[in-house]
Amino acid sequence: MAPPPKTGGRTISQEAFDEVVKENIDDLGMDPTEALQDAIETLTLQGVDLSGIVTCVPGEGGVQDNPVIQCLDRLKQLNSGENSQVGDEEIVKLLDELTELCNSEGSGNSAIASRNGAVELICSICSKVSTRCQGALVSALKTMASLLHDLQSREAFRASGGPKLVVGILTDGFENIEILSSGFAVIAAAATGNEVTKESFMELKTDELILRALSIKSEGSIDSLYDAIRILLTPDDTRVLASQVYGYVRKFAKIGIPGALVDSIRAGLSSPSLVSASIALKAVAANDEICTTISEHGGIDAVLICIDDSSEQGNKTVAQACCSLLSRLAGNDTNKNAIVEKGMDRLMKLSGRFSDDPSVLQEIMSLISVLALRSPENAARAIEAGAGELAIQAMQNFPAAQLLQRNCCLMIRNLVVRNSENRTIMLNSGVEKCIRKAKQTHAICKEAATDALRDLGLDDYYV
Repeated sequence: MAPPPKTGGRTISQEAFDEVVKENIDDLGMDPTEALQDAIETLTLQGVDLSGIVTCVPGEGGVQDNPVIQCLDRLKQLNSGENSQVGDEEIVKLLDELTELCNSEGSGNSAIASRNGAVELICSICSKVSTRCQGALVSALKTMASLLHDLQSREAFRASGGPKLVVGILTDGFENIEILSSGFAVIAAAATGNEVTKESFMELKTDELILRALSIKSEGSIDSLYDAIRILLTPDDTRVLASQVYGYVRKFAKIGIPGALVDSIRAGLSSPSLVSASIALKAVAANDEICTTISEHGGIDAVLICIDDSSEQGNKTVAQACCSLLSRLAGNDTNKNAIVEKGMDRLMKLSGRFSDDPSVLQEIMSLISVLALRSPENAARAIEAGAGELAIQAMQNFPAAQLLQRNCCLMIRNLVVRNSENRTIMLNSGVEKCIRKAKQTHAICKEAATDALRDLGLDDYYV
């Protein structure tokens, strides 16, 4: 296993923080509120990380009056009792209360809890809860997921044997959809931005657990399962030079996860996990061979049906996710041709349905750009379907939409770069004015617009 990653950042203990506030009052004569505010501002300016510190005015309730600390103290008492196993009603109630506190947006409670040993405590509770007390296990897993918010908490989870604990709970509790949902949520949270934890889960054969979970037919939604796939296959740890996730992708493909994800997408808009499954499949489709496998399993047809349905029902979230997935699958030239043959007219229909939504149009532009790349035939087909006119209309209708403008420039460039007939058509349509305006207005469009002007044959494209 790779060595544990280093953590950084200046920290301070609760006791040291309280002492700074006390010194402001006793030595500088500040009133309690002023003393607290000064301590916060001074330490923040010094680069001290105050996350997890209970900040309160002396005399108006100390650290022990904080509801998070109170909850943790009681859980510690129950966990250290004589019984070898825990799982009574009070523990479940306390776990649920702690989860609610930690999930309170902007409260900082998750940091307070993890700073005060919550991650290690919940790992200990999980190791003692009987597998028959599935309600307590679900509550504990939900609490754990709410605690894993930063590098320090995730490292504490790994150091406490968290990966092995969670995989064991999932393996023993596969009959319970709530355990699956909360367990995979922990995997997703713990593996985020942590290469070593990803490796730990893969060594525990989490890929096989994922495949098994994908085969379960249930009315319940397990979005966290797809989140876990995406996170495990995302190279998001900036502290490592070379991620191992591309090797994990090959393992996922070898055991059949791409086909299982295609089956998930076949459920269409009736599945509440369609968007999550589409994003997960995009993460798996990391090379040419896997993209071919997905196509052979009917993946392109399944996604195009979802695009049709999203157009009919006006579901822009599904439309965006499916277009983004097709863009990844179109990296394979065979898939590219199949998408053009089966889906170009459907994409034009989709663009008409969402003509007032730049967020959808920019995904369509990106997809057509990929389809036309290195393929004069596909570029000609796109022009015939109306892609050129679509780009001009989008650029005129949404001049402030930076990503849309950039994607339009990229698409136009790919439509004309190897097709002189398309070049003439686009110039006669007045596209030059749109491109120059995008170049002048948005910095992110400058390079794409410059390339588009050059490939349109305009000598002054550098202007």
